[in-house]
This record gives sequence, structure tokens and C-alpha cells, in this order.
Amino acid sequence: MESYALLFAATLNAGTVLAIAALGLLVNEKAGVVNLGAEGMMLCAALAAFVTVVHTGSDVLGFIAGIGAAALLAAIFGVLVIWLNTNQYATGLALSLFGAGFSAFAGIRYVQEKLPERPQFAIPGLADIPLLGPALFRHHPMVYITMGLAIALIWFFYRSRSGLVLRSIGESPESAHALGYPVRWIRLGAVVAGGALCGLAGAFLIIVYTPLWVEGMVAGRGWIALALTTFATWRPARVLLGAYLFGGVTMLQFHLQGAGVEVPSQFLTMLPYLATVLVLALISRNPAWIRVNMPASLGKPFHPGS
Repeated sequence: MESYALLFAATLNAGTVLAIAALGLLVNEKAGVVNLGAEGMMLCAALAAFVTVVHTGSDVLGFIAGIGAAALLAAIFGVLVIWLNTNQYATGLALSLFGAGFSAFAGIRYVQEKLPERPQFAIPGLADIPLLGPALFRHHPMVYITMGLAIALIWFFYRSRSGLVLRSIGESPESAHALGYPVRWIRLGAVVAGGALCGLAGAFLIIVYTPLWVEGMVAGRGWIALALTTFATWRPARVLLGAYLFGGVTMLQFHLQGAGVEVPSQFLTMLPYLATVLVLALISRNPAWIRVNMPASLGKPFHPGS
């Protein structure tokens, strides 16, 4: 039973990386902007966070550096697609490729570096409960903050005036513009906020989840996070649950290997990506259902006065 508790704890950790990034991309898409650059932003954020912690020893500064790096890249992306009307999909792909190349080049000298000893976290009293303690109450605070973030976004999108305005821009930017809302600036704010969350995910990945720098260490998590928004039909709670589901699939490969299951390691490694493809294929069988839930202006440029 203890092994299952540890598997559940590992699932929460692995799912947190996906959840933070997917919630950030959800903010973008609720405003009608598709950003395919999550992978690149997460890589640059991870490198910025790692370098900062190596030189300062401060995890807090590392998180800030990761958030700032990704937010800057997202702002550049936002200016290109919102003001210069470049294609959202092509620009996002370019950002992803840039992030992968730049992080590989700039991170060469840090491959052998190590972070200071990682602190252990536990909620006093609760952490000592048999089974439940190791499974639920010995996580980094960011795991619990991510759960709170999902709840906050539910309130923001469906209960706050600002969230309703953001959603209205995602549905019909022309109508929002006619009512006097600064559509471009609100979209830019959503893009930067989404990028900042992707940066937070990259920082969490390298500071907490895998505290070392390796080229391409995000390993497709940005693409899985992007798929999660569709899988969750653009709902924050479903994004969180979907992230833990994919996190569980990711950790299952290690659990099976530890249990001595004779399955080729290559097959186990591809399980998370196979699950992503299968889920998207199943969802795509009902395009009408996707259209009902998807923001109507998603991926479409907006030209004021046209």
C-alpha cells in the first residue's frame, strides 16, 4: 500500500507541471489567442530559474526569474500576433523552436551544475498519517497553490466582471470593441499572464520536480499542456483533473518498471504521448461538442475598425 501512496504523490507532482502550464494556456485561449510556444517558453523559464538558483541559492528568485523570462517571450509573441497580425500558429511554433534552440545553446555550461540541497516539506501533524501523509501532505507548497489557482480561475471566469469581459472577447472581440473595451490590450494581458504561468511551470519543473539542467528537459510537456485545454473543453477544473490523469500515466511507467513488468522501456516512455493522441482522437469524433465549448474567436485575428 505504501508504494501506491508514493505513486499517488508522484502523480500529483508530475501533474502539477502540466496543470500550471495548461491553466496559463487556458487564460490565453479564453481571450481568443492560441499560443503554440509553451514548450519554448517553459524551456527558457526552466533555464532562467536554474541559473538564478545556482548563482543565488534562492528558490523564490528562481521562480521569479522563470516567470519573468516566459512572460517576456509571451509579450513579444503578443505584440506580433495582436498588433502586427502575424499568424498565431506560425508565430507560436517559431517561439517554441526559438526557446528550444536558445535554451540548448545558453544552457551548455550549466549541464554539470547542481542546485543546493532541496528542502523537504510536510504539513505538521497531517504528514505523519499512515498512507495519507506521504500521498497528500508532503508536497511542495506549489502543488497546493496550483489547486487553489484552478479554483481562483473558476471564480475569475464565471463570477468576476473582468473574467466575463475576457470571455466575451474570446467569443466576439468585435462586440466587445463596440462596447468600448480595449480588446488588444486585454488580449495582450491574457497572453502575458498565460506566459507567466507557463514560466512558473518551467521553474517548478527544474527547481522541484527535476532539479538539474538537461537540454530539452521539458520533454513535450508544453505540447501535452496545450492538448489538455482541448481535452478539458476549456474548463479549469477539468484541466486540473486532466493534468493529474496525464501525470499518473507518466508515473505509471516507473511504477511498472519497479514492479518488474517486462515491457519495453521505449513503450513505457511513450505512454503519456500515446494517451494524449488517443484522447484528442476520441474528442475529435464529436466536433459539434468542441464548437459549443471552444471560444468562438479562438485563433482568429482581430482588426479594429475593419
